Amino acid sequence: MTKSEEIFKRAKKVIPGGVNSPVRAFGSVGETPRMICQADGAYLTDEDGFRYLDFVCSWGPMILGHNHPAIYEAVVKACEKGLSYGAATRREVEMAELICSSVPNIEMIRMVNSGTEAVMSAIRAARGYTGRSKIIKFTGCYHGHSDALLVQAGSGVMTAGIPDSAGVPEGCTKDTLSAVYNDLSSVERLFEAFPEEIAALIVEPVGANMGVVPPEKGFLEGLRLLCSKFGAVLIFDEVITGFRLGFTGAQGFFQVDADLVTYGKIIGAGMPVGAYGGKREIMECVAPLGPVYQAGTLSGNPVAMAAGLAQLTILKEHPELYRELNEKGEWFYGEIRRIVERSEIPAVVNSCGSLGCIFFTKEPVRDYESAKRSDTSRYAAYFSHMLSHGIYLAPSQFEAMFLSAVHTREELAGVLELAGEFFIP
Repeated sequence: MTKSEEIFKRAKKVIPGGVNSPVRAFGSVGETPRMICQADGAYLTDEDGFRYLDFVCSWGPMILGHNHPAIYEAVVKACEKGLSYGAATRREVEMAELICSSVPNIEMIRMVNSGTEAVMSAIRAARGYTGRSKIIKFTGCYHGHSDALLVQAGSGVMTAGIPDSAGVPEGCTKDTLSAVYNDLSSVERLFEAFPEEIAALIVEPVGANMGVVPPEKGFLEGLRLLCSKFGAVLIFDEVITGFRLGFTGAQGFFQVDADLVTYGKIIGAGMPVGAYGGKREIMECVAPLGPVYQAGTLSGNPVAMAAGLAQLTILKEHPELYRELNEKGEWFYGEIRRIVERSEIPAVVNSCGSLGCIFFTKEPVRDYESAKRSDTSRYAAYFSHMLSHGIYLAPSQFEAMFLSAVHTREELAGVLELAGEFFIP
């Protein structure tokens, strides 16, 4: 028995399913989770001493790689001054100033502790601002595990055997309307049915929790027009895309303006943090300025802010990192696509910048329904093949691959060779 297996056996006695987040259980890929004890650069090391080239990157935020020296130094210095104050600090102001001065349409921002909390708070602010109750989300888009949004969600929910969730009262989701991603007509029908009741529409600008599903031409632009027409708040959930597609996130990448934007752990360089921000007139509805209550003792935690400021400062000062990263993604996913096209195994490759996903299906994947047709058992076989050769992928068909600035072309060429062995034996 390996150390990872031994630790997981212990974990199952004291933690539900042996893990603190469902997708970590490796259940859908028929494997035992590797217990990671260290991360450096593009690599993870488990308790047995095995090293893996990491394509999860802590689900996105490690855009500069693990344990970056500047971030490490910033965290150590911050820790020397205390771990948590529960009081206002200079660093949280600096973080807010950096984001507000750099990202379109973010005039005010509030720090929170996770992407889930950011989304929950943004929706509350939108409801308070508009005086309306209903929201629109998209089938297959995951926005955290708050009650109102666990409706036809993506991410680990798609392979965990829990279509939505027990324990969510019917009343919590009665005002949640579901539309079809990349289908503007489905959104228009909802607005026409409830023209004065919809407070907000929330969308992942790139669907990254049903695999990777980029927006089709005109889709995001159409959402902007519909929200403006019907007086609803357009929320971009940029927990995945924010500061990854580019420093201005999906808003800048696609040139579409949102009213509110949510962020997750990338603004803390992987530490537990989130934020929501946007237009001043909406954010001024939030307490203590306005009647929309939201609070958090650990919000703006000084250590998390120090880590995030270090990472975001490097990214802002070196825009070439984004150009190089996106070019690397275009090349890498393009090469996987060429391997797949020569194979007899049915598969398609979706990508956007440094995000990518292989779907084991014949058909193009443009929404939740087409993503669900993927052969999850085939993905499990591919996952096991790659893991056995030291490649750490997401343990679910319906998650993204993430590249970082420290993945080298030589390392990626080795990954392509391994993928070729699976697809063209």
